[in-house]
Amino acid sequence: MNTHPQTNLLEAVQKNQLLFVEEELKKGANVNLTDKNGKSLLLIATHNNNFEMAKLLVSYKADVNQQDKIQDSPFLYAGAAGHLKLVQLYLSHGARFDVFNRYNGTALIPASERGHLEVVKLLANTKGFPINHVNRLGWTALMEAVILGDGTQKFVNVIQTLIDAGCNINIADHDKKTPLAHAKAKGYSDIVQLLEKTSKK
Repeated sequence: MNTHPQTNLLEAVQKNQLLFVEEELKKGANVNLTDKNGKSLLLIATHNNNFEMAKLLVSYKADVNQQDKIQDSPFLYAGAAGHLKLVQLYLSHGARFDVFNRYNGTALIPASERGHLEVVKLLANTKGFPINHVNRLGWTALMEAVILGDGTQKFVNVIQTLIDAGCNINIADHDKKTPLAHAKAKGYSDIVQLLEKTSKK
């Protein structure tokens, strides 16, 4: 291993060397240290879905909102990747809802797009979370679930969860097309039925 202490710490997090990392942090090492791509120790642990390492780092006040060069933060990445325990951990350690990814989106939007139902349930029902946030593409979490999902039951469940949490089903994209219009165009009959039923309430 490289003898440079900063490289040591980055590599130790990558290799899940908990005891070494804890010793370095006890000695006063920078818990928000980053690599050449701006990726923090906590973001490295998040990429690896390493809950124990993440728990250690946040106990030393690692920043769950610190973004790398491509605007990923530990919280944003955990949501997008469907790492539920990490999302829960970061929500309890200061996750901010006004820090956005490179698409100007929240953690909920890619979680919805990828069908991470438990993360969607958690975020959509977290007090103060911007469930109707529109990203740079002009899409909400609901819109992404319709457009980028595959219309299967998994995405019906995601959309139902968003509706139950109070999302606005009528927010159109930059082309003025609604989620319902997109669902019809894609032939997603179960989603069409769900959205039509909701709009009649």
